[in-house]
Amino acid sequence: MDYITTYTGKHFRPLNPEAEHIDIIDIAHALSLCCRGNGHVKSFFSVASHCINCSLEAKERGYDKKLILACLLHDASEAYMSDVPRPFKQFLKDYNAMENKLLNVIYTKYLGSTLTKDEAILIKQIDDDLLYYDLKYLLNEEVGTAPKINIHLNYNFVSFEEVEKKYLDLYEKFRLF
Repeated sequence: MDYITTYTGKHFRPLNPEAEHIDIIDIAHALSLCCRGNGHVKSFFSVASHCINCSLEAKERGYDKKLILACLLHDASEAYMSDVPRPFKQFLKDYNAMENKLLNVIYTKYLGSTLTKDEAILIKQIDDDLLYYDLKYLLNEEVGTAPKINIHLNYNFVSFEEVEKKYLDLYEKFRLF
C-alpha cells in the first residue's frame, strides 16, 4: 500500500502528493493530535497549537494574510508525514526533500503559490522564536536569549477538539480564496 487513509477518508500518497487529496480538515485534525517535541514534553501541547501561536504572532507583527496563513500551515506536512526532531532531521536529505515537495503542494493549494525566499525567512524566524518558548515552558530548557514576541502564550492543556476548531477558525479568517 502506498497511501495513508486520512481522517476524512481520502487515500493520500505522501510521496506523490496531489492537491485534490489535501484537506484542511485532515490537517487541523491530525495536527491537533500530534504532540510537539515528539512527545518529550511536560504536558501535551499539539503541533496545531504551535501553528496557531505562529499565526497569531505573524498577525501581531503586522504581516499580511498570506504570511499569517503560511504560519498556520508551516507544519502541515506533519499531518501526512509525521515529524522528525530537528537534530535528526538535518541528516535526512531525502525526507527533507519529500517534506518540501509536500509543503509546496500545500502552500500552492492554500496560498496560491509557494513561498518566496523572503517569506520563508520570516516564517522561520517566527517558528524559531516560538521554539524558544516551547522549549522553556514544555521542557524547562532555555537555549539562547529570549526573543521578543507579541502574543501571550498559554501552555495549559487544551482538548484536541478545541484546538482543531481554533485552527479551522483561523484558517477561515485568513484564507485567501
